Amino acid sequence: MSQIISSLAEISDRYRALFVDLWGCVHNGITAYPEAVAALQAYRAKGGIVVLVTNSPKPRAGVAAQLQQFNVPDDAYDTIATSGDSARAAMLTGAVGQKVYFMGEWQRDAGFFEPLNVIDAPIEIERVALKDAEGIVCCGPFDTMADPAVNRADFLFAKQKGMKLLCANPDIVVDRGERREWCAGALARLYTEMGGESLYFGKPHPPIYDLARRRLSELGHDFTESEILAIGDGPHTDIDGANGENIDSLFITGGLAARETKTSVQPDPDALEAYFKTENFTATYSIGQLR
Repeated sequence: MSQIISSLAEISDRYRALFVDLWGCVHNGITAYPEAVAALQAYRAKGGIVVLVTNSPKPRAGVAAQLQQFNVPDDAYDTIATSGDSARAAMLTGAVGQKVYFMGEWQRDAGFFEPLNVIDAPIEIERVALKDAEGIVCCGPFDTMADPAVNRADFLFAKQKGMKLLCANPDIVVDRGERREWCAGALARLYTEMGGESLYFGKPHPPIYDLARRRLSELGHDFTESEILAIGDGPHTDIDGANGENIDSLFITGGLAARETKTSVQPDPDALEAYFKTENFTATYSIGQLR
């Protein structure tokens, strides 16, 4: 049974570091949640370390710039680990070949192809048409509102050619304000269902947690699993990922699952328990919004 808490401060003294999801927890894709920002600032003021762990396909610098646009102040976090950095490290070492077909919005995702200094002797990546590609790099849909099924014909061709799809963001959907959009994870799921091979690097998969721990090490910290709390609103990304890493978790019920958990200020306990059973997961703690 997940413990419903009213604020992060109730439990924060038990943990030396937080792995915090962004979208749906700290901001809504448009602007920051003031209470969430205040909670993280208070935690850091008491000596805690905040690692933002996000399935964004952007490099760390790109996410930091986006946070400024969303009015998330620098003193709300210590460092950032992104699915994009984890995935592009794999791309630059040849995980899906040298000639790649890119899926996403180039103006938004161009940073994914920037050099990564931690890679020795990276290969030179060439963006090509699908017919000439060795693999697919997917940062997201071309149209975030279009059903992923519009890609079936391309995916069938890619599967027949034996291409691997590198998924830079395992999220299936995200809420931008009041609008729900498809993410790269939805395309990778479809490709896998069609018999193709998808490679994942963000939550809930181990590579991004390895990166998050490296970010802690860069700050001079080496914490055990019991000293870390993961926070997020994605049951099968944030919470499943935390469970897989033996890390305690705080489920934000007012994000993606607000309707199912009947969350206004706090979740309805019966609805929350039913949701856990339906989705086959559980969290150490639950709260309506990060505060």
